[in-house]
Amino acid sequence: MLSTLSITNYALIDSLEVGFDKGFTVITGETGAGKSILLGGLSLVLGKRADLSSLRLKDQKCIIEGVFKIDTYGLQSFFEENDLDYDVHTVIRREILPSGKSRAFINDTPVTLDVLSRLGENLIDIHSQHQTMQLTENEFQLKLVDALANNQQRLAAYVKSLKAYRKAQGELDRMMEVQLTANKEQDYNTFLLSELEKAPLKVGVVETLEEEYEQLNNVELIMEHLSKGDQLFNDEQIGVLSLVTEMRQSLSKLVDFGANYKELYQRVQSVLIELDDINSELQHIQEGVEPNPEALEQVSSKLQLLYNLLKKHNVNDVSELIEIKNELADKVFETAHLDEKIALKTRELQDMQSVLEEQAVVLREKRKEVIPDLKSKLEADLAQLGMPSASFQINLNAVDSFTATGMDELHFLFTANRGGNYGELKKVASGGELSRIMLIIKAILAKYEKLPTIMFDEIDTGVSGEISNRMADIMKEMSGDLQVFSITHLPQVASKGNHHFKVFKTEGEERTMTNMKKLAEEERIVELAQMLSGKDLSDSALAHAKQLLGSSI
Repeated sequence: MLSTLSITNYALIDSLEVGFDKGFTVITGETGAGKSILLGGLSLVLGKRADLSSLRLKDQKCIIEGVFKIDTYGLQSFFEENDLDYDVHTVIRREILPSGKSRAFINDTPVTLDVLSRLGENLIDIHSQHQTMQLTENEFQLKLVDALANNQQRLAAYVKSLKAYRKAQGELDRMMEVQLTANKEQDYNTFLLSELEKAPLKVGVVETLEEEYEQLNNVELIMEHLSKGDQLFNDEQIGVLSLVTEMRQSLSKLVDFGANYKELYQRVQSVLIELDDINSELQHIQEGVEPNPEALEQVSSKLQLLYNLLKKHNVNDVSELIEIKNELADKVFETAHLDEKIALKTRELQDMQSVLEEQAVVLREKRKEVIPDLKSKLEADLAQLGMPSASFQINLNAVDSFTATGMDELHFLFTANRGGNYGELKKVASGGELSRIMLIIKAILAKYEKLPTIMFDEIDTGVSGEISNRMADIMKEMSGDLQVFSITHLPQVASKGNHHFKVFKTEGEERTMTNMKKLAEEERIVELAQMLSGKDLSDSALAHAKQLLGSSI
């Protein structure tokens, strides 16, 4: 429910703040007084795009703010999905800057126009001539039938199934595309994988093989220097071991003469032990070193294979080759098992399709049950609105494809005249006839669905007398379930409002301004009398106004 609307620096409005209540609110005012400006400002709050022409004073920003009571709208999930603070009294603010930029806020959180517009659709339904054309759309017509058929939960279940079905269909389509490409690449990928599997792929393998290659390729030089080392260790005259052994024996004679001599002896002893260990290791290595042309050839071949693979795959490290090998193995495996996956997904889709078809049939049967009653009610209500010969043919036809609303097409065929030819609403119904039909449909929907606030913008144009009375009665009856606004030129409609606002202009020395005020009972009488007879009030007009207002209370 719209609780408060405040507008600053917008068109002819300098500053305006007005509060609204539940029930039926009527808004009146002379042509050109600014009722369209009010609607324009409200539309900005609901997400309509804006430009600099909206600014009254071009060097100041325009601010439009609406406070909505939303506790019965079930919008908590919308706020959670869009990371917004939920508040029973939600504040929507729109700012248009002198630069032309626009900003939108929901409970002081900046939002995009898309988010604002989607929330606005759940808050206010502004009924205009443009919106009346929705009546001619199949989706809107089905919404009406589904409301009467109590199909909301069934339709929600169908939509959930359809979403899952389309997701699965997309997965199958992607599998088919992958299969088409993969079959062409399978032989090549298998060849590349085979190459990599034959290579000794292990992190650090290149460095290890390069070291082994250097040893095998320089075996004679290694043997020569190992032999020389052995000779230097073990020569009887000048061998390192003989000399250090002799030194140890000499120093052993001094150990009893002081701690420093003993320490020196021990250090030489340690060196001798280390040298003896080195000598043993040198001899052990020397025993294992010998020319091996076959091993050299094998190491060289492995290295060359690895060098070629690194170059072929344009990578610098064996770890990258391992990663490529794993990816190729996955591709080859996936392709080899893709037929099985496609068959499985196809069977899954067939099962999902069967469920969807069953759900669509149930929706269709429920729709068929209520169509006769809907036809009768529409014709009876239109008769009360001055269209006694109006008649409908409502045809529900099955279609082969899944749509967002099932597997049905609904056609509202209409004639306003007895014996006339039936035709599509948009082709045979006038604007006034469409408005009356839409009013009846909104009234029907209000009984079956939780509708947002509805604002009728001169829906009563072109009607008068008893018909306007009946239209007003319908709107007032609707206001028992939701907040209803009506912008009207008809006193019969204005008199039925629980609340009456007047939009008017005031002219200053330099500019004209649009204002809006809530009328007290005496002011309502004057306003209704002026609507009946013009500004020159007569006693009869005042009496008629009192009569209208009295009969509406």
